[in-house]
Amino acid sequence: MKRIFSSTLCLMVCLLLFPVLSGCSPQTGEKPSAPGITAASTLDEKVDAMVASMTLKEKIGQMVMIGIHGTDVTEDSLFMLHQYHIGGIILFDRNMESQEQVKLLNAHLQEKAEEKLPLFIGVDEEGGMVARMKDQLPPPPSAQEIGDTGDPENAREWAEKTAAALKGIGFNLNFAPVADVGMERGRSFSEDPYVVADFVQAAGSGYEREHIIYCLKHFPGLGQSQTDTHKDTSVVSVSLPELRQRDLLPFRRMIAERNPADYFIMVSHAIYPALEDVPASISPVIQTDLLRKELKYDGVIITDDIAMGAVANYYTPTELALKAVEAGTDIILSCHEYQTGTEVYLHLLDAAEKKKLSEERINESVKRILRVKLAHF
Repeated sequence: MKRIFSSTLCLMVCLLLFPVLSGCSPQTGEKPSAPGITAASTLDEKVDAMVASMTLKEKIGQMVMIGIHGTDVTEDSLFMLHQYHIGGIILFDRNMESQEQVKLLNAHLQEKAEEKLPLFIGVDEEGGMVARMKDQLPPPPSAQEIGDTGDPENAREWAEKTAAALKGIGFNLNFAPVADVGMERGRSFSEDPYVVADFVQAAGSGYEREHIIYCLKHFPGLGQSQTDTHKDTSVVSVSLPELRQRDLLPFRRMIAERNPADYFIMVSHAIYPALEDVPASISPVIQTDLLRKELKYDGVIITDDIAMGAVANYYTPTELALKAVEAGTDIILSCHEYQTGTEVYLHLLDAAEKKKLSEERINESVKRILRVKLAHF
């Protein structure tokens, strides 16, 4: 990580001397507000009013989610929040020592962000081998173990328990459940798409009962990938009919039956030649034509971490971020270095200021993001 030098701290202090933006005060539990919003306003009216009250810089910040360093807020993390209006944070084991410490960290992040809207604060707590802080927060069973029970009610119960535990220490977003069919390492409920669809539906119900946002991953399906996208290019060489009948089924069911304000969809970095010869995360055919138009999903699309080898070996973070947004992505996920998050934010802002990225396109994403935040916070 490049150290943000003391000069930026001075700038941060200067920023803090300006009046706090009107609206949300997460520590008091007040709802975000903007001119024109009344108790009788519909959700869409509230979203429109809030977007109209935001600057371009604030809008771009909502479209970036970053990882931070340290077990409490630092000069660097506060600089990112204040200077770039970052809309979301993801935590990892490097940030987590105990439940009480995490609860304080999450509270401090919300309190000191000083933005119009609360932060998304998320974590990967799938269960099994993909879980955080296992010694302090015992993980649920793997998806495969839950699927092997044959009873989707177990998926609902574990999702509800997981959501309650995460919400109790300040998280409002879990990057689960996995909707992939036949994913290795126990990450899928089954190799049968109909079983996966039933268990993912049940898990969604569990998260919704605890009012925590969840995330289906990894669209349009990583179950038949032969390479770990963390490391290098993954090509899912299946026919379009097979992709539709197998991998897309759990996503299609969820989109048809759930409220898009309750969950995200994470798009994978794999390449699907039957659709387009570029990673799904930068494919307009996959995101706009398939997910938006054909499946009629109008919720938040988020990338997988842009530092993964599947894309980082071939694209710069700035190239990837802009291509992803042009393809239909709403939030760019940058899990590790502050410098990467900075570059992504500044590149998107520069593209918008130079009219290479239209404000209309930005507003589409920001409205989806705000619809989730205003529905939950």
